[in-house]
Amino acid sequence: MRRTTLCALAAAALLLAGCGSQSGKDTGSNGKVSPAPSSPSSSCAQLVELKAADNGRTVCVAKGGEVRLTLDGTKDRPWKPVMTSGTALQAINAGFVIQPGDATAAYRAVSTGTAKPTSSRPLCAQPTGSGQVSCKGIQEWTVTVNVK
Repeated sequence: MRRTTLCALAAAALLLAGCGSQSGKDTGSNGKVSPAPSSPSSSCAQLVELKAADNGRTVCVAKGGEVRLTLDGTKDRPWKPVMTSGTALQAINAGFVIQPGDATAAYRAVSTGTAKPTSSRPLCAQPTGSGQVSCKGIQEWTVTVNVK
């Protein structure tokens, strides 16, 4: 087989492997490998997929590439919708069906620069007398995305 055919088959297999269903469990990375931190000498990825376990990381995505993220939460400990600072990323349709408590987002890398997707959720769910929950602790999530 030609080298380009092998590369295309490998890319298709990786893409299909990432299309599994979500369990709705609060397990963080679900055993998937997270992107490695970028360094100035490394090339940037065309597709970066982020999970809760990537909190605090710095990743690099090529201009024109995509950043997709899935934060697995629970009904009692839901993630807030993802917000993004900066103009390097533009929101696109994530195309995901999410479970209650999950947060998903997808972005296209539209300009060179830095963006920071963020979210948060309660550290604990404590029932109140009115059928709601409260928690004084908050789990923050943020990743720095460099677009080059």
